[in-house]
Amino acid sequence: MRARVRAGDREAFAELYDTHARAVYHHALRLTGDWSTAEEVMSETFLAAWRVRERLEPDGGSLTPWLYGIATHKAHNANRGLRRRLAFLDRRPSPPPVADFAEETAGRIDDARKLAAIHGALGQLRRQEREVLALCVWSGLDYRQTAQALGIPVGTVRSRLSRARAKLARRLQPVRPAAEKTEPRPRRGEVKSEAAFAALSLREEPR
Repeated sequence: MRARVRAGDREAFAELYDTHARAVYHHALRLTGDWSTAEEVMSETFLAAWRVRERLEPDGGSLTPWLYGIATHKAHNANRGLRRRLAFLDRRPSPPPVADFAEETAGRIDDARKLAAIHGALGQLRRQEREVLALCVWSGLDYRQTAQALGIPVGTVRSRLSRARAKLARRLQPVRPAAEKTEPRPRRGEVKSEAAFAALSLREEPR
């Protein structure tokens, strides 16, 4: 596959897209927290991959780290662009409120709320820590593949992942008032906050 992609084989590249597009999209979604932005990042990732295909090393294993590395860079650029647009809109007067009559979108709005809660917790991490967490924990890359995707040493991957896990564990730990400490502990398996769903994935070890 690597040799065929390097040679500009369109059928091989189409196969690469069919195999990895969904995974690249989900990786972009975790880094951007926005469905439409993630779709743009996915498209830009494969467009860039086609343009730079000749730079691929002739020897190597899976092309997954290569694609994730491009997607991580594109997601970072998308987030920077979003911050600039939000800063511009923040300087403009707010539009008049519009009544929401789309009750059928309640499920999608709820999904967006959950994603926003999780992404908010991840947003408290440094960008480099968030990228390593997304690649190792959710995208399933091992330390070596993550290092290859980001162009950093394996030791740096390990240290960033360790810091990211520790920070999220602290920030997602529920804080209860003293008056509530006498209440019965929740049964095993109960989840008390939306952000806690993000903590579940922290127990996974990268394959």
